[in-house]
Amino acid sequence: MADSSTATADAPPRVVEDCRGVLRVLSDGTIVRSEPPLSAAAEKVPADPSVEWKDVVYDAALGLGLRMYRPAGAGAGAERLPVVVVFHGGGFCIGSYAWPPDFHGACTRLAARLRAVVLSADYRLAPEHRLPAAIDDAASVLLWLRDQGQAAAAGTADPWLSELADLSRVIVFGKSAGGTLVHHVNVRFSGAPPDALHPVRLRGFVPLMPYFTGVEPTPSELSCPEDTFLNRDMSDRYARLCLPGGATADHPYLNPFGPDSPRLDTVAVGPTLVVVGGDDILRDRDVEYVRRMAAMGKPVEMVEFAGQSHAFFSHQPWGEPEDELVRVIKRFMDKVCGLPAPGSAATATVPDKEH
Repeated sequence: MADSSTATADAPPRVVEDCRGVLRVLSDGTIVRSEPPLSAAAEKVPADPSVEWKDVVYDAALGLGLRMYRPAGAGAGAERLPVVVVFHGGGFCIGSYAWPPDFHGACTRLAARLRAVVLSADYRLAPEHRLPAAIDDAASVLLWLRDQGQAAAAGTADPWLSELADLSRVIVFGKSAGGTLVHHVNVRFSGAPPDALHPVRLRGFVPLMPYFTGVEPTPSELSCPEDTFLNRDMSDRYARLCLPGGATADHPYLNPFGPDSPRLDTVAVGPTLVVVGGDDILRDRDVEYVRRMAAMGKPVEMVEFAGQSHAFFSHQPWGEPEDELVRVIKRFMDKVCGLPAPGSAATATVPDKEH
């Protein structure tokens, strides 16, 4: 009869971390990744003939690519369009520009409604590649865009960019973890020398429900229902898997105002519109981020969508709240890029201390 130690050694590895069935970490350290199931929302995503798209590689050494979108029929001789760089969410552990199809649908909608060239980029994922890998990759996307702009004169740039993109009008947009990346590239590049990204000019930043964390729970975290899309258990799991080993949720990668986070009062940031979901677990952290940045004199404002939970834009990209979100982003983009904008200005606010 086998003793208990032999039985334990012979036992198959068990799942110790599970991220929506797409990423599983086993007790022996094995990491298993699977394709995501097609969501109900994705099944309803209509094809949009007004937008064309293609996939390109921005870092061949790391095998990283992005999906490029443009209004159909645009090309040589057409008006130059602003560029929107997009980073997907997924807690830095799951996700891709290529899935789920509803996120692809959201980017298609941005290209059509903003009338812009949209670049939706992948980045390395944890736990195989813990932070700051994704932050460095986000910066690499902008450096690749710079190189494309410099290559245009030699005729070696991607033709969609060389013929259509106005690199002096670039907006950076990200959802959830992608919103956290927006914060980091804003801090990294907004105060950089003018030639650091030339001819790229970053005009504005739109973090959508950025994934910020902290050791002390907020009221919106404490009251978050267990059956919501992003709950406390999943948020904590993402943090365990994406942060450096042994780090807490106050690590500067996820908490801009943690005890060890660099001071931001002397750091330049560009015009920023933070989108907040009224029913999002991250609501209080995102509101506090806006309040503290604005108190430092930073050009940071917010729009809160009452009753909306986490990542609503990509889950239901054709609903009325999503319609309004695209309108808000459009008005912000037109303002910071100096474009003619019909209609009223975006209704953005800065929260007071009572929030």
